[in-house]
Amino acid sequence: MRSRIPVILLACGSFNPTTHMHMRLFELARDHLHQTGRYEVIEGIMSPVSDKYGKKGLVSARHRVAMAKLALETSDWIRVDPWESQQDTWTETVKVLRHHYNEALRAFQSKKEFMRNNHPTESSAEDSLSCQQPVLPELKLLCGADVLQTFKTPNLWKEEDIKEIVEKFGLVCISRAGSDPSQLIQESDLLSTFQHNIFLVREWIQNEISATQIRWALCRGLSVKYLIPDSVIAYIAQHGLYTAARAACCRAQINP
Repeated sequence: MRSRIPVILLACGSFNPTTHMHMRLFELARDHLHQTGRYEVIEGIMSPVSDKYGKKGLVSARHRVAMAKLALETSDWIRVDPWESQQDTWTETVKVLRHHYNEALRAFQSKKEFMRNNHPTESSAEDSLSCQQPVLPELKLLCGADVLQTFKTPNLWKEEDIKEIVEKFGLVCISRAGSDPSQLIQESDLLSTFQHNIFLVREWIQNEISATQIRWALCRGLSVKYLIPDSVIAYIAQHGLYTAARAACCRAQINP
């Protein structure tokens, strides 16, 4: 029986704040990849953007990382990673992918070295362990299908970065109602060339929760219970985030 390819899912974004929808993206992507019969998702990584991203209404990375950690307390496979948020400058998505790929490569090499040093070297033992050798995971970028649309925005993405993302890593795109990501792929020579490495996942229960709407409600003192985790709501209240005093910032059109 052919073993499945291990996969790490990486989602980059503001997470301002983390919503249930952010976490649902991971679950939808994992289900889809498992159903192909080819992959086994072993980890999910949520990577909040640095404060140097510079958008109005973006609360401190310290708070966004803390809220993500609280939101993910109930997950046994998704974690928040602070590396991107700690950078002194805004970091392009492809550089974040490279960083986490290198981290996965280091972990893979360490595991191989451990197995080499802690198992017998007899040929019979080597034969029995051959199928147990660690496999380097694939790293794929998890995103909403609207990211494919931004690939067409002039001067927003470097062509070579898009190529590296779809060729070396791959995309798992979750589509919302009214979007047709497959058409975007067919309209792009680059994306259509690597469409085998772009996985389109239909959100079977429509969920239009956005961080922008959450901030809008919080600025106006409205309830967001059942839209974001209770632990995140408590953290926001404790630290006075997204309050009415910041309403002017919240009115700005900010990407979630």
